[in-house]
Amino acid sequence: MPPRDYHFWVYILSSRSRNLYIGITNNIHRRTNQHHEAPPKTHTAHYNIHRLVYCEYFRYVRSAIAREKELKHWTRAQKIELIERTNPTWDNLLPPQPD
Repeated sequence: MPPRDYHFWVYILSSRSRNLYIGITNNIHRRTNQHHEAPPKTHTAHYNIHRLVYCEYFRYVRSAIAREKELKHWTRAQKIELIERTNPTWDNLLPPQPD
């Protein structure tokens, strides 16, 4: 059996008022759709956070976890600078996918 190819993403979601959420996933389409569905009583639902404004790909889960932890410890200004380097208009990089 050939070795399995793994995919992991660290991502930042934003609301229109630029509230931020940082997460990690192995399926970026599924995860952004879950945030877009906004389950009640969640942070992303409360602040209407569902636009993907930044993501990074990793092959190894430990690398992705380390990067997520690093980003979560950054200041808000550092996170905004990171987003604006690659997405200066804060566009949704991955619109919700139909099921």
